[in-house]
Amino acid sequence: MAAHDFDTVLDRRQVPTSKWDRYPEDVLPMWVADMDFPVAEPIAAALRDRLDHPVFGYGGPGPATLRDVIAADMQDLYGWSISPADIVFLPGVVPGFNQALKAFTDPSDRLVVETPVYPPILAAAGNWGLTRVDVPVRPISEGSAVDIDRLTGALADAKAFLLCNPHNPTGKVRTRAELEAIAKACLASGAVIISDEIHCDVIYGGNQHVPIAALSPEIARRTITLMAASKTYNIAGLKTAYAIIPDAELRLRFAAASLGMSEGANVLGLVATEAALRHGRPWKKALLSYLEANRDHLIGRLGQEIPEVRIYAPEATYLAWLDCSALELGDAYRFFLDKAKVAFNPGPSFGGDDQHVRVNFGCPRALLDEGIDRMVKALSQR
Repeated sequence: MAAHDFDTVLDRRQVPTSKWDRYPEDVLPMWVADMDFPVAEPIAAALRDRLDHPVFGYGGPGPATLRDVIAADMQDLYGWSISPADIVFLPGVVPGFNQALKAFTDPSDRLVVETPVYPPILAAAGNWGLTRVDVPVRPISEGSAVDIDRLTGALADAKAFLLCNPHNPTGKVRTRAELEAIAKACLASGAVIISDEIHCDVIYGGNQHVPIAALSPEIARRTITLMAASKTYNIAGLKTAYAIIPDAELRLRFAAASLGMSEGANVLGLVATEAALRHGRPWKKALLSYLEANRDHLIGRLGQEIPEVRIYAPEATYLAWLDCSALELGDAYRFFLDKAKVAFNPGPSFGGDDQHVRVNFGCPRALLDEGIDRMVKALSQR
């Protein structure tokens, strides 16, 4: 395959994978945030080199070289100065925010989330007996997605705020002004900020990701930032992520809350992450160009062929949030699954309604077109 080949359709049913195994073979999966692209060659090469050594022991606290490259990336990409010692390696972002909730909340405490939102964020309060307080995000069409007045009121007596930035499923990138308003409200209430920033590298156009902890040292002292190379570089199955926690006391409390459930990261995932961050930027640049073209292609075709669907261009992620209410399908997810044989994510799983679905456009253009073709055909035959 050519360098940075995103057009070749790979048969992913040859190996076990949740994306392609969940549904029957006649269903095209366009749901979970897992791209259908081959991994960047520098990552594959690093893994092959590591496999030359036949021992796969515990990864320990993570290699110092990886800590250094993460710290350098934070400075280079976001102007955020952190210490390598601020980093805690994890088997995933979802274990990370659950571990943070265990560390900094008690049963019946109030946890604020914005809805719709990534389903594990929605479910996290229930894992720890917390009272979840939902604040609806504003549609992208309204400009600012943050309803700061409602959010400030909700945070007044909350113990923690579980932020999703960039936002999943809408693809909204939070502006610096929005993040400053969020941080101000959290500081006023004393709420800990737990920030899921896993899609921070998948940003389009002139948008810029801002880690909320990078706003000021005061905010950083109240924030657990969760990141990973997994979404950007399509290595989620290697189960490696990291928390950045500049405050030593917060970091100790966070580490103590692992309770044997989420210690360390996958040894091969650490290798893949370091290779991605050190050598993956050319691949990432090509990927973002391809994904942005896919996004525009999806919006263009839907606008021409299914204009009843409302879709606003996501500023980040490779996920699109489709409002199908004008189609009057009843349950949009079920209609497209049963009639079009395309699997999306259902809106209710994000705390939304059954008129919405989330679409993954991180796939070769041929698969994207096949999915749209199936939608159009099913709607023409109803």
